[in-house]
Amino acid sequence: MAACGALSLCLAMVQGASAVMAADWASVIMYHRFGEDQYPSTNIRIEQFREHIAELKNGPYTVLPLNEIVDRLESGEALPDRTVALTMDDAYLSVYEIAWPLLKEANLPFTVFVAVEGVDRQLPGIMNWDQLRELRDAGVHIGHHTYSHSHLPTMNAEEIEADINRASERYQAELGFVPAIFAYPYGEYGNDVKSVIRQLGFKAAFGQQSGVAFSGHDRLELPRFTMSENYGGIGRFRLAANALPLRVTDVTPSENVLTRNPPNFGFTLVEDYGNLSGLSCFSSNQTGGAVPIEKIGDSRIEIRLSSAFKPGRGRINCTLLGPERRWRWFGSLFYIPG
Repeated sequence: MAACGALSLCLAMVQGASAVMAADWASVIMYHRFGEDQYPSTNIRIEQFREHIAELKNGPYTVLPLNEIVDRLESGEALPDRTVALTMDDAYLSVYEIAWPLLKEANLPFTVFVAVEGVDRQLPGIMNWDQLRELRDAGVHIGHHTYSHSHLPTMNAEEIEADINRASERYQAELGFVPAIFAYPYGEYGNDVKSVIRQLGFKAAFGQQSGVAFSGHDRLELPRFTMSENYGGIGRFRLAANALPLRVTDVTPSENVLTRNPPNFGFTLVEDYGNLSGLSCFSSNQTGGAVPIEKIGDSRIEIRLSSAFKPGRGRINCTLLGPERRWRWFGSLFYIPG
């Protein structure tokens, strides 16, 4: 493949025939449980997961370890178009018993973000340290996911740091290293949480807002597409794996922990996508389809929601149809106190 400039996009000829786009983006997929039908909101059915694996093996995708993707986004080294990473949160036993054998057979890498307290307490349905060492020794990437798996926006900076350091000590003692990549429990973070993550030196941190990670993205709020029984059909998986970044800047509000509810939401498009009539935004607190969008100038998008989010988590997702009928995607996740 011909070399591309840092952070740029190019076309390179492969075998003198087909053109393959070199990219500075990747779709990161997130799972929790596998084949645990009693937990439908966090579970993926085994037949659904088999379909995902078959799609990745038979389709035009490149599945890479998450840490390699993060390194390449940071350095500017190009990624193959349709690069995908697979991640699992919380270290459920079904990752070890169900997902790992299927992924090992397919020779696909993945990352497990380990919430330490459940492992230490040997809770039912959670992996133990021997199993995690077995995954580590087989080349599975282990990520940081705190000790207590608490709602970080409800904690002060000292509490957050203490919880993370407690987990780091246990990773070091049991696995021989401290993970450099972090996943926010429940995908929840705000500026104070990010400040602690930055001070502790993490290379990257992932949430649970939908979207495509790209080179210009804030490394401490990288997105992932969540898969579950209701949102894990092969159609949605293909949409996520084929997605393109909707590159934005100047997102408001700048704080993901809401003090004004509903927020005045907006962003500025970094690239000229041409006709924006197909841009649609959807909010988890409003029914009836897309929410009204106001376009200001050539690139500013503003959204005014008519109803407040309930306490907990709220989401806004914006999509725009791109080339080859692939969707550009940008999402935000908010934490609402109360």
